[in-house]
Amino acid sequence: MTQLLEWLPLLAFFIVSKTVDLYWATGTLMVGYTLLMFVHRYRAGSYKPMHVATVAVVLLLGGATLFFHDKRFIQLKPTILLGLTAVAFLGSAIIGRRTLAQRMLEGAFPEPLDIAPRAWQVLNLLWTAWFAVLALVNLYVAHNFTEAVWVNFKVFGITAAMIVFMIPQVLWLSSKGRPADAGGT
Repeated sequence: MTQLLEWLPLLAFFIVSKTVDLYWATGTLMVGYTLLMFVHRYRAGSYKPMHVATVAVVLLLGGATLFFHDKRFIQLKPTILLGLTAVAFLGSAIIGRRTLAQRMLEGAFPEPLDIAPRAWQVLNLLWTAWFAVLALVNLYVAHNFTEAVWVNFKVFGITAAMIVFMIPQVLWLSSKGRPADAGGT
């Protein structure tokens, strides 16, 4: 249910962009992500940092898109969020005991993972580069293709690319699980 809730603003953006136009879709995205942030706050008792960052960027760039009637602002949203994510991954290699990749991926597995710190660093750099490349590809698509192609890329292309990027990592990490201690027996 939570995953569906996370996808609703993007799905609404896609539907409205196809049935009305990008400007109405932008307004829908602004309302959708804001509602998502508050629903998460109500259900979990706290704001999710990624929601807060997304809402800030969506409201800023969405507002500029609507005010200036210029789609280029909303087309920058994925680039800015992906770029900030790349910076967060890079910064985690310097700040903190565990990289962002380690914190994110270890939490997805029920058993402890037997992976060397150096491997986590390399994996974290891969995530940094991946998000930076996706940010640049978004700029390329936004500037060199039609609005309809960009909307499809934003909704489906980035999502599919993330899944393809993650599959080999999940398979590799699955092979690195070790059984939890049996309580000292």
